[in-house]
Amino acid sequence: MAVSAGVSNALERNWGMVDRAIDGLSDETLARRISDSDNSIGWLLFHMSRVVDVFMNSRFQGNPQIWIEDGWCEKFGLSDDPDTTGQGWDAARVAAWPLPSRDVLVGYYEAVKACCRDYMSSVTDEDLSATMSLRPGSDPEPIEAIMGVLVFDNIVHGGQIAFLRGHLEGMGWFV
Repeated sequence: MAVSAGVSNALERNWGMVDRAIDGLSDETLARRISDSDNSIGWLLFHMSRVVDVFMNSRFQGNPQIWIEDGWCEKFGLSDDPDTTGQGWDAARVAAWPLPSRDVLVGYYEAVKACCRDYMSSVTDEDLSATMSLRPGSDPEPIEAIMGVLVFDNIVHGGQIAFLRGHLEGMGWFV
């Protein structure tokens, strides 16, 4: 299996689980935090989608993020800073941010998945062997290796979303 097919398969499986986990959840359930030090399902969906947008558009292709291009930042009530992903937010910042509606959260998530699918369906071996640094000052790595970081991050947050769905709504949703 080619790297791009393996990455696509892992992302699609995770997104299928997330789709089931968020199915039918109200705005209130999406915003609920089980403690003051936990993120909500909605916040996790926002963050997970932002990371995919950053990687797929800015980092891998050098394109503008749909976060900015399509005006999602305004719909989320956040700045057009391309580094606004929620990473590094403390509990007070998470609590203070008014989570947007389900329609906005899911709309952005779906738009990001579509961009990712477009890129993954056309990525070439040459694209995958191109190198970039994940963080300033880090050694360059091939994009195919950095895709592993993206998949890992996506699956971690997908699992958190699924856990919270079960915790908040009870057993039996994942059938």
